[in-house]
Amino acid sequence: MKNILSKLKKEEFQQDLIGWFQKEQRILPWRENSDPYRVWVSEVMLQQTRVDTVIPYFLNFMEKFPNPAALANADEEQVMKAWEGLGYYSRVRNLQAAVREVHESYDGVVPADPDKFGELKGVGPYTKGAVMSIAYNIPEPAVDGNVMRVMSRILLIEEDIAKPKTRKLFDTAIREVIAKDNPSDFNQALMELGALICTPTSPSCLLCPVREHCQAFEQGKQNVLPVKSKKKKQKSLLLGAAVLTDSEGNFWIHKRPSEGLLANLWEFPNCETVSETMTQKAELELFLNKAYGALTELTPIEGIIQHVFSHLIWNITLFTGKVERADAGAGLVKVTEEEMRAYAFPVSHQKIYQLFLDKEKN
Repeated sequence: MKNILSKLKKEEFQQDLIGWFQKEQRILPWRENSDPYRVWVSEVMLQQTRVDTVIPYFLNFMEKFPNPAALANADEEQVMKAWEGLGYYSRVRNLQAAVREVHESYDGVVPADPDKFGELKGVGPYTKGAVMSIAYNIPEPAVDGNVMRVMSRILLIEEDIAKPKTRKLFDTAIREVIAKDNPSDFNQALMELGALICTPTSPSCLLCPVREHCQAFEQGKQNVLPVKSKKKKQKSLLLGAAVLTDSEGNFWIHKRPSEGLLANLWEFPNCETVSETMTQKAELELFLNKAYGALTELTPIEGIIQHVFSHLIWNITLFTGKVERADAGAGLVKVTEEEMRAYAFPVSHQKIYQLFLDKEKN
């Protein structure tokens, strides 16, 4: 570690970085104050999600659940609906479970002890470091992809950032260089620098406030760092989905299992279609009959909906059909169009519904 940090003038680096942040930081709703609950919610939302996308979700979420007690006591369906469209839904389920523990065990006050906070469900090293430093000014490292990219260039770290052991290297490095007197601004400044200046491609080195400290810039390596091995190719699946209605215009929807991908979200009935001897339409009709006791003649809707996950690609063909009765114990629920608006659907099934509406208009 001493070799990595030997060329870095820590105090000057801290001053240049923090000074830039205090002048140039973006005005964001979660920066209005350092309330630990607000910081926590924002950091969970910002994982894997762009700032511009998060802002309206954050404002809506804080309006509905302004404090730990409100979120702890909220119905899960309401919470999932407020998160609808943000993706990575395990984040919000874990957040609510952790906030309930804060409400019950810590009188609704987010613990200012890194060890206690880190024991809460879903709180990993990054979230712990971000909340502890930003809300409580505790010098804990907050290492995410942005920070690893910035520091790999500053310190010329050429290890693969996709490997867990490399993350520990960055964690140790940040503990050494973090401004002990102002860890809140230091960590936020690293995040801001990664978002605005030290970007993944074409970093704006001429605008960088810490360019003089950057070993990658000095050696012309800023465009080849960080080193990151490629992920495995995503698996592609073909699915058939059905928007089923009855003669009164009600819809049949289904709740996904409580574990696994998109857990506890609602969806239109669907299945993976794999048969080499049946048409996709026939295979989906057979599935609907076997799984839900729903007999229907399906009509295809032109167009395929593609939804990309980090490890998976769904290619969904859409059908419509009329169903008057289904097996009540099989998991299908009949709702009115107005009632359906209260249920949280994944983005892929929001697109399915929109395609259905577009077809109905034509």
